[in-house]
Amino acid sequence: MTAASSAPRPRRFAANGSLRGAIDVPGDKSISHRALMLSALAVGESRVIGLLEGEDVLSTAAAMRAMGAQIERQTGGEWRIHGVGIGGLLQPEAALDMGNSGTSTRLLMGLVASHGITACFIGDASLSRRPMGRVIEPLSAMGAAFTASPGANTSQTLPLMLRGAAPAVPIEYRLPVASAQVKSAVLLAGLNTPGITTVIEPIATRDHSERMLAGFGAELTVEQEGGARVIRIRGEAELRPQTIVVPGDPSSAAFFIVAALIVPGSDVTIRNVGLNPTRAGLIGVLKDMGGSIEFLAAREVGGEPVADLRVQHSALRGIAVDPALAPSMIDEFPVLFVAAALASGTTTTTGLDELRVKESDRLAAMCAALTLAGARVTETADGLIIEGSGGEPLQGTPEGTKVATHLDHRIAMSMAVAGLASRDGVGIDDCRPIATSFPVFEALLAQLAGA
Repeated sequence: MTAASSAPRPRRFAANGSLRGAIDVPGDKSISHRALMLSALAVGESRVIGLLEGEDVLSTAAAMRAMGAQIERQTGGEWRIHGVGIGGLLQPEAALDMGNSGTSTRLLMGLVASHGITACFIGDASLSRRPMGRVIEPLSAMGAAFTASPGANTSQTLPLMLRGAAPAVPIEYRLPVASAQVKSAVLLAGLNTPGITTVIEPIATRDHSERMLAGFGAELTVEQEGGARVIRIRGEAELRPQTIVVPGDPSSAAFFIVAALIVPGSDVTIRNVGLNPTRAGLIGVLKDMGGSIEFLAAREVGGEPVADLRVQHSALRGIAVDPALAPSMIDEFPVLFVAAALASGTTTTTGLDELRVKESDRLAAMCAALTLAGARVTETADGLIIEGSGGEPLQGTPEGTKVATHLDHRIAMSMAVAGLASRDGVGIDDCRPIATSFPVFEALLAQLAGA
């Protein structure tokens, strides 16, 4: 059941004392998606430990099953995947329901684009508004054909019918926007494309796809050329099955990092957090704002840097956030805005056009939500300017008033965190979307609050 298919679940989040203790956050969502996809293309059995079992990742698992992979969850939480081999994807018998997952949609379009099969992609109301043109352009150049399905609003939004090309044509593609999803879609299409497919990345984005493709045995190179990152992949390789240990998702950890920083008396340890440098921008920004964040037991797991994070309540100060950091923390800006609302002075963010085409327009949604909760926020064309409270609690939303989450899990969780540092609490119109990425979020909050 998707977040949009049942009755709304409103809730009010309010201050409940300091947050203390140690928690584990679920597995990294980006890595979980890719682990399922590449395991499904390997020949033999792969094992995935620590897979995020949110609705988005389960949409990916269902789609790969529909195209022939055997995917089973074992007792104890380990997942085992028997792959079909590159080129072995089968024609799905029904539409692939992506739920709310933009990552599933764009990456799976890349996989299908170089196979001789046809797939119809559908999603919930939120996903059906998100732009797909950014992957349609390069995948069409490789030979894939896209057709708007009956009922589609445009030719570049879901539902979409995709007819793959066999063989596809290798391309050299320069990303017009910094997008790990577009980069990954082209690289995944290149797996079953004769020759070498090249992606040129002027601004580095999260590199989980490159790390994992290399780990599975793909012939892939990454070089710096003319100030850009150039990734080349040779097609028609055979992927080797792997055992993958998924680190904790830094985007999920972000909510507890900020909560511990802004709730007085808090001292929280978050174990096993992935600290891939293409994902860890938020931590650096929060430390620049004066946040006490300590790395413990730093180590490497499955080619990804990992550490335990100890976070203590801190007096934060506003800063101007370097827009060059945006790709390394693009999903964390909503909760950063909450931290900024409790800081001293002004926090300015720019270069965030990408936030307008996420699950919601996150700039407009967070401006409206924080303003309703008593923060002083100005929305600009490509960012927010936030006048912090100097550590004083936000007023919170009036009784009976709820912020609009727009079916966006990160808006819901960010404003839940804001409620913990408010006088009157913050009402959320619908907590259902949280399950798309973080089903145990509310339980972990209660655990740290001693509830």
